[in-house]
Amino acid sequence: MSSVLFSPITLRGLTLPNRIAVSPMCQYASTDGSATDWHIQHLGSFSLGAAGLVITEMTMVSRVGRISHKCAGLYSDENEKALKRVIDFCKSVGVAKQGIQIGHAGRKGSTQPPGQGGQPLKPGEDAWETLGPSPIPFGEGWPLPREMTTADLKQVQDEFVSAVQRADRVGYDLVEIHGGHGYLLNQFLSPLANQRSDDYGGSAQKRMRYPLEVFEACRAVWPKDKPMGIRVSAVDWVEGGTTIEDTVALAKELKRLGCDYIDVSSGNVDLRQKVPFAPGFNVPFAAQVKREAGIPTMVVGLITKAHEAEEIVASGKADMIAIGRGAMWDPRWAWHAAEELGVETDYPPRARAAHPSLRPQVFPNRAKSA
Repeated sequence: MSSVLFSPITLRGLTLPNRIAVSPMCQYASTDGSATDWHIQHLGSFSLGAAGLVITEMTMVSRVGRISHKCAGLYSDENEKALKRVIDFCKSVGVAKQGIQIGHAGRKGSTQPPGQGGQPLKPGEDAWETLGPSPIPFGEGWPLPREMTTADLKQVQDEFVSAVQRADRVGYDLVEIHGGHGYLLNQFLSPLANQRSDDYGGSAQKRMRYPLEVFEACRAVWPKDKPMGIRVSAVDWVEGGTTIEDTVALAKELKRLGCDYIDVSSGNVDLRQKVPFAPGFNVPFAAQVKREAGIPTMVVGLITKAHEAEEIVASGKADMIAIGRGAMWDPRWAWHAAEELGVETDYPPRARAAHPSLRPQVFPNRAKSA
């Protein structure tokens, strides 16, 4: 059979061999932002056969932009050197293209890693002052963020730009700006977190102004032949929060600025959210953004089965799918999905012996093709 999921897609000068991406997943395994041996095995394993594109976890633009002390960063020469070691390895052994997600935690920063409770740091735990569009805490018991001044806005924008330039030197093929999941740029977009009365708050047009300025500045320094996308939370799942209409309007503006795709997720900006978790629960949002904004979309959210993924892209609801926990469960997800759908996918030379055509005792119906 033919498969749309396993057909190539071209974004600017980058052609991906299939429509599958490994979603960025925070690992809380860095040392002052610098990648460690954990990242070599984590990203290296996915690069062998989980997807055509592997996206490094949200990597922070500054020390105070981190969620926790263990978050990845790209704000120092040491961070850059450590990450280049990881990506050089992934490219040398794998078949996947490499992307990175760049972000700033804003008011969700200065916390313990989730494995240690995920709560705000206490005095004596090297806490830091968090930033936000407005002095509104993430939830009860969370610190009050400092409302960002004009100087803060410029500094953080410059930090995004610097991180993107470092990502190019590392050798990444694609950059994704994190504008979702309740982190800083999403905080500006959501009326639940942004209650400013200046040009960066109020109407949906004003709330999107800062994220658009950051994106435009990053796009200007990222090579023209390399794609840049953005992750968004399409809706907040809280009354009075961001609507899908707001997200479509944002997508139209991003397209005008040279955005190559929208990575559609939802929620995580407000603890009161009521999310109807189910396989593919973000797909209707991705379909609407693609249809009404006329921009390619990637969709994430409990997509684990090959035929589900095939239906999403074959029906035109999204152009790509992203898997996170599914890839952790099965780091060879693309191999197994290809076999289930009856198509071929790339294997790196060192793993070629595992190809079903070379194991007729296990796959008796496969014609030997190698």
